[in-house]
Amino acid sequence: MPTDQLSGTFQALADPTRRAMLARLTQGEASVQELARPFKMSLPAISKHLKVLEKSGLIVRRSEAQKRLCKLETQRMKDAVDWLEHHRKLWEDRLDRLDEYLKELQQKEEKERKK
Repeated sequence: MPTDQLSGTFQALADPTRRAMLARLTQGEASVQELARPFKMSLPAISKHLKVLEKSGLIVRRSEAQKRLCKLETQRMKDAVDWLEHHRKLWEDRLDRLDEYLKELQQKEEKERKK
């Protein structure tokens, strides 16, 4: 598992099964059995996915009587969204500046041709 939190978050989000589990947890806490229900895989495989999500900080697990319950933790996801938003803005600004520069070049070329 990666050592920094952001890498761990993106690694956990890279798998469609884990993303589906997180999507289900947006509706509220769920048992391991409930999370496993839509998937055609063994409980040990489901458990491995949940361990990745837990280790990345995207979920927390707790026991209640015989049930193992999972709950979404939003802070790691917020950190990933903040990181992505920062880089989206950075690239949009760069592309806007490039667009302005290209427009200036085109205007100069048009003036040169008219002469």
